[in-house]
Amino acid sequence: MYGFVVNTITVLIGSGLGLLAGARLQDKYKNIVLTSLGLVTILIGLKMAIKTEEILIVVGSLVFGGLIGQWLHIEERLERLGEYLKKKAHSSGQDFVLGFVTASLLFCVGPMTIIGSFEDGLYGRGELIYIKSLMDCFAAMALSAALGAGVIFSALIVLVYQGALTILARYFQDILSDPVVIEMSAAGGVVMLGIAINLLGLGKIKVGNLLPALLLAAILTLLIK
Repeated sequence: MYGFVVNTITVLIGSGLGLLAGARLQDKYKNIVLTSLGLVTILIGLKMAIKTEEILIVVGSLVFGGLIGQWLHIEERLERLGEYLKKKAHSSGQDFVLGFVTASLLFCVGPMTIIGSFEDGLYGRGELIYIKSLMDCFAAMALSAALGAGVIFSALIVLVYQGALTILARYFQDILSDPVVIEMSAAGGVVMLGIAINLLGLGKIKVGNLLPALLLAAILTLLIK
């Protein structure tokens, strides 16, 4: 039931190793790291998104979820938290906030986060979270090497977010049917494509504002199916 603690530790370890490596990397190599991670994120996002069985659920959840996220200013709140942490850490890194926000979203959007946390909380099966933890370790290493110290603070988001999902799992066990998981994953895949676009420098999508789409995808699936 403590897979989220393991995940938090692996993010800390990966970020620490990445910071050590990043201090020795020239900018051109950091750009290659970001480009590689962005392309892999596209692949993962596409694989998740194309599994949808009801494209209208994905469209509806993203549109209305985005509106809710914009109204709640989720992205701006994440950025303000990043600025606060930057100040407390006495960091001068120009990519601190970008690293914090990007890593926090990347580690929390995928289906492994939700399903793994639920399995860990309900049945004490942490295998999925442990696999995710290993993947997050390498992602944190790459991100922190390229974007700096902000990435290490994303471990706080992992601890709180995944910890909450694990603890609350018993209250949602009847909701997490296969159709719900599929549509939540599909919506999450599209959100990951937004993260990839940001990593590749192709645009600036406020991905944080799309997070309510995951919850809406579940709600719409329950209503329709």
